[in-house]
Amino acid sequence: MKLAISLTVCLLGASTLLAAETLITKAKNSGLEAIPTDNAKLMKMIDDKKDPITKEKVELGKKLYFDPRLSRSGLISCNTCHNLALGGADGVPAAIGHGWTANPHHLNSPTVYNSVFFKAQFWDGRSPHLADQAQGPVQAGPEMAAPPSLVEQRINSIPEYVEEFKGAYGKEVKVDFAKITATIATFEKTLVTPSRFDKFLSGDEKALSKEEKEGLNTFIDKGCTACHTGIALGGTMQAFQVASQYKFMNVGDFKGDANGMVKTPTLRNITETAPYFHNGQIWSLNEAVKEMGSVQLGIKISDADAQKIVTFLKSLKGDKPEIIYPQLPESTIETEKPTFN
Repeated sequence: MKLAISLTVCLLGASTLLAAETLITKAKNSGLEAIPTDNAKLMKMIDDKKDPITKEKVELGKKLYFDPRLSRSGLISCNTCHNLALGGADGVPAAIGHGWTANPHHLNSPTVYNSVFFKAQFWDGRSPHLADQAQGPVQAGPEMAAPPSLVEQRINSIPEYVEEFKGAYGKEVKVDFAKITATIATFEKTLVTPSRFDKFLSGDEKALSKEEKEGLNTFIDKGCTACHTGIALGGTMQAFQVASQYKFMNVGDFKGDANGMVKTPTLRNITETAPYFHNGQIWSLNEAVKEMGSVQLGIKISDADAQKIVTFLKSLKGDKPEIIYPQLPESTIETEKPTFN
């Protein structure tokens, strides 16, 4: 009898292991990729040989990311809309910028975490990479409203910043707008958040619970990986409203790029980045899952299946890099004063 029980337990254990391995294979075959656990492999993926990531650039980029003096008013920093303590977003439907102006297209601020893995930046995909993307919000009137000349004047008027640029790039560095925003992008590249899902995809069958595995299987079977794929589970340009119209399409005037394509949001840390969709009209993750089923897949996702998928999505909440709020260098009498018009 004891032998029979032991044999049954072993068979059940082997069956569970096989199921987990099969699900890992199924997930990979669906296009899902893990964030590398090996730092050398990760750096090879995110680094740029022409402008390599260094400790000095990252620290300087972090200061610039948190510095509100890059905005016309001296009140708004990159972290205002991409708050690293709030999942890399701002928690409101439409971004609020200069002069308390809401985004004129009623666009929601996407998370900055894992944005290094995105194939395109902005909802309409108009920027190919982070260095280019960083220039847009600084200059945009409804956001930080600072022309390049103002940003350059302020940073170059602060000796401590000038010295840090020399330390990061060499004594002959030209501290211009492109260099300032590229340095911010270098810091943003390091905002990678590996999760338990990555451990599972890398072969740790116990990293996800039975319920999370069931949710992952449902996520794949329903067709969610058609858009939410790759290492970011998103970040690529995809057709929107494939099967039916998004019920809040009348909020704002955003219609995608010239071909109606929209950047798919990453699902990493998705539980932290409500409200959802490009115009931030849905606050419930369950509701967002069901709406996507209707709009993109042309299917009705039941409450039970939506909950299973949400259970899986919770496993995508990753480990954030430790960010110590920087002490910023002092302005000088030459530093351009803030203006609010």
